[in-house]
Formats: sequence, C-alpha cells, structure tokens
Amino acid sequence: EVQLVESGGGLVQTGGSLRLACVASGFRFDDSMIGWFRRAPGRELEGVACICPSDESTYSDDSFLGRFTISSDKAKNTVYLQMDGLKPEDTAVYYCAAEPLRSVCVIRARSYDNWGQGTQVTVSS
Repeated sequence: EVQLVESGGGLVQTGGSLRLACVASGFRFDDSMIGWFRRAPGRELEGVACICPSDESTYSDDSFLGRFTISSDKAKNTVYLQMDGLKPEDTAVYYCAAEPLRSVCVIRARSYDNWGQGTQVTVSS
C-alpha cells in the first residue's frame, strides 16, 4: 500500500522558514517522481516543485524559485520542501504526491494518483 505522510507544517511569521517532510512507503522510491502541491483557502490546487529521487533532478514553478527548495534522502525515503522567506500568501495546506516516473517529473496534479493527507502552513503578517 502506498503511503505518503507529510509533516513539518505550522505557524510562522512573515519572513520565516519551515521544512516540510514527506515520508514515502509502499513503492519503489527510486523509480518514482514526487511532487509538492498546495491549496490555499478559496484557490485551486497549485504545483510547487517535484523531484526524481533516482538522480535528484528537480523542477519548480518559477514563482517559487529562490525561496522554496525540494530535495530527497533516499536512505530515508523522504522528500523535503525547504521554504524560506515565507509570505502570508504562502498560507495553504501542502500535499506531497507520488507516481511512477515516466521520463521527467512534473507538477501537474492530474499526473499523480497517490497523495498524502496534507500539512497546514500558516504565515502570519
């Protein structure tokens, strides 16, 4: 059974940092792509970044470059999202998702069938 468990969310002030973790099990971590997505109140699901743990290649939406960094630890079957310079508009539920890798990772939600339960990030002004 595929399981994705997010952690690391919380309340932080503007300009602060958080590191989210997504622990994966039930599938071949090396053969997968794992993405981070978020859903802000009243908004649609938004792709943030993705990674292929096999070669640690990544892709991020341009709007997050320089602030958010995705990484993986194959020994722990874990993908991280380091978030720096947080803004109130980053307030959202953050989800990780996983899918077998086809060629390169993508941050298109419909490409993923396996999702975690989400972790709340709240940035106060």
